[in-house]
Amino acid sequence: QVQLVESGGGLVQAGGSLRLSCAASGIWVSINEVGWYRQTPGKQRELVAWISSGGKTNYADSVKGRFTISRDNAKNTLDLQMDRLKPEDTAVYYCTAQNALNSRTYWGQGTQVTVSS
Repeated sequence: QVQLVESGGGLVQAGGSLRLSCAASGIWVSINEVGWYRQTPGKQRELVAWISSGGKTNYADSVKGRFTISRDNAKNTLDLQMDRLKPEDTAVYYCTAQNALNSRTYWGQGTQVTVSS
């Protein structure tokens, strides 16, 4: 059974930093497609950052240069370092993993990030 559990969300002032972490079980972050999405009320879930199975990273234009995605293969975790946060980064952030063999996608329960101005 695949489980993705996010942690690290919270309230921070604009310009501050947060680090999100996603603990994975039942799926290896090192060999599958993994990433972070976010969603605000009334809007579609949007891609924030992604690491391919080959290690290539991809970022939304709105977070390039401020966010860094990384994975710890030994711990089987996926992290998102968020710096210079802006109020518009406020959202529920979701960890996601896609099985590289069958494309089945899994989601965590989400963690709230709130950036005050």
